[in-house]
Formats: sequence, structure tokens, C-alpha cells
Amino acid sequence: MAMTPPNAGKSFLHRHGIEYGVYVATACVVATLAAMAIFTLRARGIHAGFGFLWDTAGFDISFGLIPYDATKTYARAFLVGLLNTLAVSAVAIALATCLGLGLAIAHLSEDRPLRVLATAATEIVRNTPLLLQLFVWYFMVFGALPPVRQSLHLGGFVLLNNRGIVVAAPSLNAAGMACLAAGAMAILIAVMTRRRSSGFLRRPAARTALALSGGLMLLAAGGLADWDLPVQRGFNVSGGLTLPPEFAALVTALSVYAAAFIGEAFRSGFVSVPAGQWEAAQSLGLGRFATLRLVILPQAIRAALPALANQFVNVVKASSLAAAVGFPDLMQVFGKTTLNQTGQAVEVIGITMAVYLVISLGISALVHRSEAGRWRA
Repeated sequence: MAMTPPNAGKSFLHRHGIEYGVYVATACVVATLAAMAIFTLRARGIHAGFGFLWDTAGFDISFGLIPYDATKTYARAFLVGLLNTLAVSAVAIALATCLGLGLAIAHLSEDRPLRVLATAATEIVRNTPLLLQLFVWYFMVFGALPPVRQSLHLGGFVLLNNRGIVVAAPSLNAAGMACLAAGAMAILIAVMTRRRSSGFLRRPAARTALALSGGLMLLAAGGLADWDLPVQRGFNVSGGLTLPPEFAALVTALSVYAAAFIGEAFRSGFVSVPAGQWEAAQSLGLGRFATLRLVILPQAIRAALPALANQFVNVVKASSLAAAVGFPDLMQVFGKTTLNQTGQAVEVIGITMAVYLVISLGISALVHRSEAGRWRA
């Protein structure tokens, strides 16, 4: 039976008037403060504007996903810092979600030692400062790895040493790129047409076949890739992709810390599912794992979505702690180094705040869109 949204029948202005009114008032306050700051700076002989973005930066960045050197502009430095922040946040959110789901399942396990271990880990992580945990991972874990000549080899694809983590990097040829694009497109079509498909794609078997063909194309792309393996050569390592210890420590600290809270969100979602759902699924012959995956988990995720959104946003904002270990994220590159060299405080701080605001609102919008899907079920 379809559920009726609580705001059904109300006008758009009635449903969203207060919300958009708050947005407009906030924008007016910010604009007023910015105008006052610009007027004050001009009175002191400091010219406001964004022309400094095209000046030569004159400083190096230790890690970046795109090419950069000291001859590039501040705009390029901003882009490097932004991509580093997005990379750290995306990897940390993915790992934290997986770890949090595992913690939630362990909390509800019938194995008492596993429940006690999950509870102890959650309480220890939740009740210690994130900055302290970051220092533990950076100085006591990744900083304690052996030197390059004594690197730890993990299957020939990963090297661990005190310079960071060196992983094998794929290099796709033309055929591999084509398979990768086709596979990703097939999986995307299968997911997007799950609810709104018609004709042939309305059949679950057709969508499943499309998703499987996409997966096979992705596997073919991996087989056609030329892998750049890390090779130890005396005091250096050639080949592969080097992830500095700052990156590894930051991602690990953010993932573990957020996983403790995400696990509680998932656990509350599991508890909110009526016990009769388990009994009904078992009466139909479903095993415990199948019941969890097909019946309980989808309902638990929907119940946990608001709390998950908060934690995802917190991960993005907490990534600014990268400055504590010297990782060149957006705050370190743009909000600190660029600000100190240019003196354009209003512009730099405004751009940095706008970036974090856009990312946070984007995450919230995606979650709200996912929540709205429940009314169409």
C-alpha cells in the first residue's frame, strides 16, 4: 500500500517558504558582512578581488592527484587542495560505512565475545578525541613502519615503509578504457531503471543480466590493464602509486572514528525493524544472512539515513585536521599557505567556506533524495 507524504496537498510556498526564507536571510547577512569587510580593507589600502588566483603561487605541494609545481597559479593550488580533500573524504566515508555496518552486525550477533569486543571498540573510539587518534595512527603506526630497504611486501602489489604505502597502479589501454566505460554505463543503466523502467528493462532478469554484463566488462578492463607494480631498488621504490603516511593516517583516523558513530546509526536502524520481519522471512525459508541482506538491511538503511548524512558531513569537515600532520588538503594549501602569502583573507576564507558548504549541502541533498524514494515505494 502506497504511503502518502506528510506534506501532500500543501502548496509549494507553504512547504518550502520558511526554508527558502532562512536561506535568503542567511545570504543577506553574509553579503552584508562581506561588504563591511571589503570596505574596511579598502580603507586600509588593501584591494579586494579574486585576481590573485591567477598569480604564480611559488610554493610546492608534496602530494596531488594532478600535476603541479611552484610555477603554477594559486587557482591550480586551490584545485590540488580541493581534490585532495575530496579524495580523503570519499575514501574515509566508504571505509567508515563498511566498518560501521560490520560493527552494527557484531553488536547484534549472538556471539557474546564478539558483542563485547564491538562494544568496547565503539566506546573507546567514540570517547577519545579525533586529533589524538590521528596522532596515534601517524606517529605510532605509520611512523613506526620499517625503512625503505626493509619494506613490507604484500603480494607484490603493496609495499609498506616509513615513506608511506606504495600500491600497484593500473594503466588502461584503449580497449581497457572502452570496456571500463561500457561496464560502468551498463551498471548505471541497471541501477537507474530499477523503479522507472518500462518494456524489456521492466523484467528483473533483464536488469540483472545488464548488471552482470557490466561487471564482466569491468573485469575485462582490469585484465586489459597494464599494472605498474612497485619495485624496491635499494633506498628507493620505483613504480606504483605512493600514498604518503599523512594520507594513510588521516584516512585511517577518520574512517575508524566515523565508523563508531555510523555503527550506532546502523544498529538503531536494525533495532527499528519489527521482529516479525525476521520471523516472516524465516518462515519463507530464507536463511539468516539472506534475511539480513534482502529484508532487514534495506529497511535499516532507510531508518539510519539522517544519522548517516550527519556523519558523512562530519567526515568532510573533520578532514581539515590534515593540517595537524602536514597533509596538503584544502585548508592547508589554500586556507593557510595561500592566505599567508597573499593576505587576501576575505576572499580565501570565503572561497574555503563556500566549498565546504557546497559539499555538505550536496551530501544532504543526496540523502534527502534517497529518503524521498520511500514515498514512491
